Amino acid sequence: MKTAIYPGSFDPVTLGHLNIIKRAAKAFDQLIVCVLVNSEKHGIFSAEERVELLRRAISLENVEVDMYSGLLANYAKQRDARVLVKGLRAFSDFEAEVQMAIINNKLNPDLDTVFFPSSQKFNYLSSTVAKELARYDVNLEEILPREIIEDVRRKMEEKRGACDGK
Repeated sequence: MKTAIYPGSFDPVTLGHLNIIKRAAKAFDQLIVCVLVNSEKHGIFSAEERVELLRRAISLENVEVDMYSGLLANYAKQRDARVLVKGLRAFSDFEAEVQMAIINNKLNPDLDTVFFPSSQKFNYLSSTVAKELARYDVNLEEILPREIIEDVRRKMEEKRGACDGK
């Protein structure tokens, strides 16, 4: 069985992420969408919340959602995965992702990275853009999975309230 891992912060998951997930799920027997926990970077959602949002947004039988804190190359060994899936929006993504692919392959020589170019209609999307638009109460239906839009709006409202001293 060919198992691949699609890692990321997914803070929050966007329609662009879901597009990559659906395409990768067709290419591999099993796809593990892995929320990476970064101790230096704190998102608006906790890692546990991001896992829950992903589980609500994904309804594919061969896709599992998991969470990991540590080196991705080690996680891939633990899960017997030999492929990492990475989405690319622009050439600038490519430079950084190739560097990470080389490092991951050095740490785990059995691990390769495949790149899925973003579908044109999602090229502009990122979690950062989604959060910024949510902050200004923009319609998010073409940006986020409908299953999580209210969660994102609620979280941004909580954050706005905390900043306002409420």
